[in-house]
Parts: sequence; structure tokens; C-alpha cells
Amino acid sequence: MADFEQMWRGLLPIGRSSESGGYFRQPFASAERECAAWFKQQATDRGLRLEEDGIGNLIAWWEPNGSEGAAVVAGSHLDSVLDGGAFDGPLGVVSALAAIDVLRARSVQPTKRVGVSVFVEEEGSRFPIACLGSRISAGVTTLEAALALEDRSGTRFGDALERSGLDPSQPITPWLADVEAFVELHVEQGRNLVDRDAAVGVATQIWPHGRYRFEFTGEANHAGTTRMEDRSDPMLSYAVTALAANKQARLAGQRATFGRLAVTPNGTNAVPSQVTAWLDARCESPAHLEDLIKAITRQAQERCSRDGTEVSITAESVSAAVNFDHNLAQRIAGALPSLPTQAGHDAGILAGAGVPSAMLFVRNPTGISHSPDESAPMADCLAGVEALADALQVLV
Repeated sequence: MADFEQMWRGLLPIGRSSESGGYFRQPFASAERECAAWFKQQATDRGLRLEEDGIGNLIAWWEPNGSEGAAVVAGSHLDSVLDGGAFDGPLGVVSALAAIDVLRARSVQPTKRVGVSVFVEEEGSRFPIACLGSRISAGVTTLEAALALEDRSGTRFGDALERSGLDPSQPITPWLADVEAFVELHVEQGRNLVDRDAAVGVATQIWPHGRYRFEFTGEANHAGTTRMEDRSDPMLSYAVTALAANKQARLAGQRATFGRLAVTPNGTNAVPSQVTAWLDARCESPAHLEDLIKAITRQAQERCSRDGTEVSITAESVSAAVNFDHNLAQRIAGALPSLPTQAGHDAGILAGAGVPSAMLFVRNPTGISHSPDESAPMADCLAGVEALADALQVLV
């Protein structure tokens, strides 16, 4: 497994903050583009044929029997959340490359093409829709709608592509129609495998989840001269809504998180005129998700009526529940334990679009993810590579 460890050491410094130790690999920014260049070099070093589509999705092909026909693909993503961990995404990419090395070392002669893919903008950390690269590829989000998306600075997705030398008029993931199976290896974002004393597991499903923008509007005023009873303070309406979301999710055993906030005018000595907050909600079923959003919305509206403020709510992206292909999971699982996940993934997008898909998870000792403290022991990572290689060997 020397190749895995060498690749991991080479990728580890890219985009890492010297202050927090976390990663800033936002799509089409310098660090993420350096990661893409790293992947291209690894593919070239292995003699793999490289393709890049019009929005920056990458795939490296091992094609002992030619460049046409049925394909099996493994992969993940290289972008990160803001101040994220090292493993979320890159572990799957590095493991997929290493799995091909293992298959070659085993003298496996595949009858199908084997690909290693990298989808862009999986995290939604720059543009407001997660898994954007795979969504466009699978036709879940139209290219036209995606090109008009804007990041926090007002840069459109289409402009970011052009500045990176990409041309969205070129074909988008033309290889997807040939894929008979897609397998994504990922660090577990939780402690299920820790509790079960297992290094690797196989996914059964992804909870339905969504991102919702709450825009609270009120009246800007002076923080010192305006009496408390004379205020129309949207920050107060937001704060009570955030507490309500926490309570409703806890009562229902679901997930609700306000993790991002924008305040206007954002002054220390001013009552704000507007507070925009983004809610991430994840539930065990579509009905639970609908009920949770209704409950939070109702309490937000009730609070606004008391505060003299208003709220508008927009669903920026909603992903349906995903049940991974049961037959595929059985073929690759062996004795591995099975578990659901509450996190969204490219594999979930492809599965929802009809591509037979599966996921493998590698144990995370703390369960912490989307944080600089995200981790996985090297021994477990190597076990993940072996499990992925075993899965691919069954499928090819």
C-alpha cells in the first residue's frame, strides 16, 4: 500500500490552513485547481487515459480492452467545506487510484473499463447547491440553471468555469451512460463503525435532506437610542427560530442546523434591517423532513408577527431519500456491516438518477467531520483500499 501513503502525503498540504489546520479547497479557487492538477498527474503516472468535461468533472480510465463499452467507476471529490477536514472526498479519490494499483498487482484482467472520477463542487461551499457537478451530469440540475448560480462575492458559476479555462458548451460527463456500477468510498461522518468495532462498512441509504434560506427583514435603527419595545429586529426573529429548529429536531430525533448567517448592515451599534440564515435539515424520511420544515416555518412566522418583522423561506436545494442498489451492495459487501448515512454524496445523486451505486465507509474514531479534527487511522484507510479493490474485482 505504499502508493496510497505516498499519494496521501503529496495531497495533504494542498489548501491547508497554517492557523487552523483545516482545508480551504473551494471550487475553481487555486487550492482546488491544484488538487485537480495533482489528480491529472497521478492519472498520467499510471498510464490512465484522462477526460475532463465542460464543467471540470474528471475521470481517469484504465482500459486494457479498449476505450468503449461498459464501465465500472469509483471516485469522489476533492473540494472541501470552509475549514474542512482532510478525508471528506479526497480519501475516496486516493483510494480509487490505489485500488487500481492493487488490481494490477493482483494481475486482474478486467472485462470492463475501470474509471476513477472526481466530481466538482460536491460540498456546495462556494455555490449554493451541493453535489453540483454530479447533479448536472445526471440531469438533476440543468446546466442553464447552474451557470447562473452566484457565490457570496457575486461571481457566477459560468464565469468561474471560464476563468478556469473550462468551456461549459463542451459535453458534460459523456461517459455516464456507460456506467454499470458506481462505488464511492468515504470516511464515515459519524461513529456507527466505531460502535460496531469495524474498519469498513457498506451504505444502505441516504436520508432526505435540504438547504433552506430564511430571509428575515425588519427596520434598521440605532442600537443605543431605540427603545427595545420600539424595535423591529430581524436578529431576534432569527435567534428564536434557530432555537425552535433545535428543539423541533431534538423532539423528532432528526437534524436541523443553522450554520451560515449574513447580516445587513452588520454593524455593532445598529439594529439590523435584514438577517439571512441558511438551514440544513436532514430526516429519516420525506414525511419527517416535510413535518420538520413546516414546524420550523410556523414558529418563524409566529415569532415575526410578534417582532414586527417578516420572513420569506426559499428551498435552495432538496435531495430525496436514496436507497442504494441492494443487489450491488450484496455483491460488494461480503461480511462488511451495513449502515445508513445522513450526509449527501455524489453516489446518492447518481443512484437517484438511475445509476446503480454503492458506498463504502471507513471508520472515523471521533465521528467528527467537516472539521479540521476529521480523521481516520492509516490502517483503516488501507483496509478501505483493500475493500474497494475487492469490490471492483467482483464488478469488472
